[in-house]
Amino acid sequence: MLFTSRSGRIKLEMTLEQAQSVSHQGRCDEDLERLCRVPAIARQLAGIGLDALRDELLGYGAWGPDELDDHETNLTRILWLAAGDIVKKHKA
Repeated sequence: MLFTSRSGRIKLEMTLEQAQSVSHQGRCDEDLERLCRVPAIARQLAGIGLDALRDELLGYGAWGPDELDDHETNLTRILWLAAGDIVKKHKA
């Protein structure tokens, strides 16, 4: 399944099962770390530029500029957002 960011500059593809594995109640940190290491996901994340990602996350309004200094954390954030979007669309 495909996630396209609001700006259209970021695209991530994953299975519904992968999306569900990191989009659930409670802490998802360990699940996100595991999913980030899946080769197909890791390759996609590696292709996301620093500025594009930072700009995208700023648009959500959940994080301020100072909170978006760590690119690796930002990659985890966009993966979590993408997974949530995929799960939500599947339920609709």
